[in-house]
Amino acid sequence: MVRSMTGFGQANRSFAGYHVQMDVKSVNHRYCEVQVRMPREWMKYEDLVKRVVQQEIKRGRVDVFVSVERKTDAAGSMEINWVAAEAYRSAADQLKAKFGLEGSLTLQDYLRIPELITFRETDEAAEEDMEREWTLCVQEAVQQLIQMRTLEGAHLGEDTLQRVQALELYLEQARRLSPQAVQDYAVKLRARIQELMQQPVIDEVRLATEVAVFADRANVDEEITRLLSHFQQCRQLLSSPEPIGRKLDFLVQEMNREVNTIGSKANHAGLTAIVVEMKAELEKMREQIQNIE
Repeated sequence: MVRSMTGFGQANRSFAGYHVQMDVKSVNHRYCEVQVRMPREWMKYEDLVKRVVQQEIKRGRVDVFVSVERKTDAAGSMEINWVAAEAYRSAADQLKAKFGLEGSLTLQDYLRIPELITFRETDEAAEEDMEREWTLCVQEAVQQLIQMRTLEGAHLGEDTLQRVQALELYLEQARRLSPQAVQDYAVKLRARIQELMQQPVIDEVRLATEVAVFADRANVDEEITRLLSHFQQCRQLLSSPEPIGRKLDFLVQEMNREVNTIGSKANHAGLTAIVVEMKAELEKMREQIQNIE
């Protein structure tokens, strides 16, 4: 099954007096990279979120955005960090004494102190229950992401298959044209020798030898055979349930190498034109494959 590396998923879940929303998006990347952005007080679940994502996603950069809101009807109590409050007050008194400053800390000053006042539920959920809820929320968001990646992947797979079919047609044209290239070379070589020697009769043995050498050097049967094998492998990969992006990328590089070899061997305008078309198709295929997981 072909999957794209781009997509989006979202999930919402309420538990333990909180409402959690997770937005997951992914883009192209050579490896699997997961970045999680969440409130600092919930960072203890960052590794859990990453593990769940990495279980399902094998390639791509995945960004997870987590927002957590406390429900207004949640039972609980406000707790004051008295140690921190006393420390701030002591520091303020020391600054006043050392530098001869005036003034005193107000209620607003205390309320601005980070995490001086925290909310604690009176019926706090067990840790394993919290982890289960977080896991379910991540899984739901990731499944939506996978659905989108699968839908786009189907289009990428179909496009890749069509380009393979186009390459097969071009290759068949090159196979039929290859013997003609040798014959055309023989005609050109005969005319060139006659021109250089300025004689109506030339050495047919020498001409036959030159043509045979060219025919051997210009033979592209091996390249055609390897390309046909690559096309078959590409079809098999497109039906594989495993991530295939890297394998397809390598396969396209091998196809491009064989096509370049045909172009360098074939000193013929018709074959050169076919090679140009094949390289254009391979470049389009390579661009699409960059987005396959």
